[in-house]
Amino acid sequence: MKPGNFGGMNMNMGNLMKQAQKLQQEMAVKQAELQEREFTSAVGGGAVTATVKGQSLVSLSIKPEAVDPDDVEMLQDLIVAAVNEALKEAAEAVANEMKNLTGGMGLPPGLF
Repeated sequence: MKPGNFGGMNMNMGNLMKQAQKLQQEMAVKQAELQEREFTSAVGGGAVTATVKGQSLVSLSIKPEAVDPDDVEMLQDLIVAAVNEALKEAAEAVANEMKNLTGGMGLPPGLF
């Protein structure tokens, strides 16, 4: 087999490397954009609202009617659920954007 000829396909390795570098740059830009984007989730009929940016909680809103001194556990559960849902939305947005950039090449999850 001739160098650069893979299974009958003649590939230009230099061009392939340029495309890979361009993709890597686009992914870095998109990742930086997503780190600045806020994701908000409300639970309990809007009783608790959490906003995350990147992987950090930036805002938490609790309506007074959600505060019941006799049922603190419910409020704690609502807070955890709101934060987790907002983080899940952020992670899904990152995964979808990376999939769009890579054309669904099935790159390993830790790559971006």
